[in-house]
Amino acid sequence: MLTSVDTELIRVLADPLRLRIVPLLAQETLCTTHLVEETGARQTNLSNHLKVLRDAGVVETEPCGRFTYYRLCPEVIERLAGQFTALARTARATAEADLKRSCS
Repeated sequence: MLTSVDTELIRVLADPLRLRIVPLLAQETLCTTHLVEETGARQTNLSNHLKVLRDAGVVETEPCGRFTYYRLCPEVIERLAGQFTALARTARATAEADLKRSCS
């Protein structure tokens, strides 16, 4: 079953721009300048979204001179994927057992 922490993570990842940022950071560690180039988003807007991702534990930062680099935390994505895998397993078992509640 999904917990309130998980639903918050889903909400964080559901934003279209944040959902574009995550796969980019899965491929390489990037700074805000790179993400502006890749997404076309304004720097201030991007920084706000990165803060949300950082606060949710999805990304971590690495200062490098006057730049800040962002890296995806794969454990967070793996945990969420595992929960959806378990949910799918339960749904498959329910379908195979033809479990359904009768209507009264």
